[in-house]
Amino acid sequence: MSKSVLTAVAWPYANGPRHIGHVSGFGVPSDIFSRYHRMMGDRVLMVSGTDEHGTPILVQADAEGSTARELADRYNRVIVEDLAGLGVSYDLFTRTTTRNHYAIAQEIFAGLHRNGYLVPKVTTGAISPSTGRTLPDRYIEGTCPICGYDGARGDQCDNCGNQLDPADLLNPRSKVNGETPKFVETEHFFLDLPALAEALTEWLKSRTDWRPNVLRFSLNLVENLRPRAVTRDIDWGVPVPLQGWDDRTDKKLYVWFDAVIGYLSASVEWAVRSGDPEAWREWWTNPDAESAYFMGKDNITFHSQIWPALLLGYRGLGSKGGEAGPLGELELPTEVVSSEYLTMSGSKFSTSRGTVIYVGDFLAAFGPDALRYFIAVAGPENQDADFTWEEFVRRTNFELANEWGNLVNRSVSMAHKNFGEIPAPGALTDADQALLDTAAAAYDVVGGHLARSRFKQGIGEAMRVVTAANRYLSDMEPWKLKDDPERQATVLHTALQVVADANTLLTPFLPHAAQRVFETLGGTGVWAAQPEVREVVDDIPADPIGVGIPDMGRSYPVITGDYSVEQAAWRRTPIVAGTALSKPSPLFAKLDPSLGETGPDWAPIVRADTVDSAEDAPA
Repeated sequence: MSKSVLTAVAWPYANGPRHIGHVSGFGVPSDIFSRYHRMMGDRVLMVSGTDEHGTPILVQADAEGSTARELADRYNRVIVEDLAGLGVSYDLFTRTTTRNHYAIAQEIFAGLHRNGYLVPKVTTGAISPSTGRTLPDRYIEGTCPICGYDGARGDQCDNCGNQLDPADLLNPRSKVNGETPKFVETEHFFLDLPALAEALTEWLKSRTDWRPNVLRFSLNLVENLRPRAVTRDIDWGVPVPLQGWDDRTDKKLYVWFDAVIGYLSASVEWAVRSGDPEAWREWWTNPDAESAYFMGKDNITFHSQIWPALLLGYRGLGSKGGEAGPLGELELPTEVVSSEYLTMSGSKFSTSRGTVIYVGDFLAAFGPDALRYFIAVAGPENQDADFTWEEFVRRTNFELANEWGNLVNRSVSMAHKNFGEIPAPGALTDADQALLDTAAAAYDVVGGHLARSRFKQGIGEAMRVVTAANRYLSDMEPWKLKDDPERQATVLHTALQVVADANTLLTPFLPHAAQRVFETLGGTGVWAAQPEVREVVDDIPADPIGVGIPDMGRSYPVITGDYSVEQAAWRRTPIVAGTALSKPSPLFAKLDPSLGETGPDWAPIVRADTVDSAEDAPA
């Protein structure tokens, strides 16, 4: 029975191109998940976009000599091209500087305010003494006053998990330039998390099927909830939709607040652009719909605590009561899927120190599926994982090329050479049937893993089918069966059927290669649909609220696609005897082993003992 599945993917920050550490956390896992559910016949809505507000954008714009809007425009386009090239099949990848996003973010704020969950408070804010600019909480580091960890951020300590304020830190310092921040009094609106704590805790305790690390971390957070600021002293962001605040240029919604609302606003934008403005409700106000949120571990708190709290407050489900606004009874996340960190040769990715591999460079050199495979089989799904060129070369050469590519090449080549088509089988032996049964059983096994976001286990089971098929060919030796054409035909038909099965099992992981294998087996049309980049105009009316919204008429690129045309389905598709075959070309090219020792010239290997702990945390 099909179901509605929302895939909500963390929003990459538009202050620079993304590196492979970022997409290992949000991009590839979410796409594997979405492609699997589409193949199952589920109604998937996969949304995200670039996060474009806040001080980091202003800091980078200053560094590049541009305005914040120019910077966001430039890197939005770079990120769009990279993610589309990686094959991430968004229904809509948009941005936070749209009219629609401003309106939806302001409505969530207004609804929380109406229900009493936003309270004004005079507090202490951090500014840079040298520039006078507000420093975001995450741009301040220091020693945690609770556990003594020296790398705590101004909003939370990753070591003990406690929520913090920048002024709480011991020996605080700016991550921008290392100076000691100046703390000044300022008035802001705060989300009354304590008033939502009981409802939030009750909801979290019902999440029994989450990854254990995510659930434990989330439950620990709710033990010490404090009000959290939702506005900021900054001139770049979404205006505050309240009288007396709406015309102020120095007060905006905090970037974390408007960014998490992007999942909803992107869904609304998708619905409007699809021609049915209310279509988004199938995933957001439908209690039977499922939703999975994908991000790196540093964003767990925003998705398992803050975003659910916003939704509870908007619905009036906290201790202060209230009622939902015009957006309705918005559903909370079904699952929060957090990945750990991907490091590079033992160090965190850092652009300033040269330990970085940008997605665009990687795609240009090696294509998308080699990266997708590495992330799926060796990525940071449950614990930090290390990317090394040596391991990438090994995985590509011995697993993709020698195992999967070789299986496709030799089985199709022998069938083409001896029959010119998919041969008709004769009577099956026990060995033939055993291999077919192994492949057939893998659909439930691999699918069960993918449904629970266990991607390493899923691809491991799929590759076991590949290994079994290679062993079968070696045992049967069809190249020696020329004097027994019926048996040769049976062996090759069996092998080709299992190639088709393995290709289906690997389609969510390797969609580009899957299309080629489908065509190699004589298939025509679209097997695995790919995303496309389209230029759109920001002409959506600002509804239900619109204070200080961007002007109409700006154009920007989005990622979208028509995935209904693909033929891939999560079941065995019997191959058809008599289908013409062509001589195949190699599916994956082997890499020069020396690459593992040196790295490419655009990302050479840097000795770990020459690289300090980097300041650029991977997502």
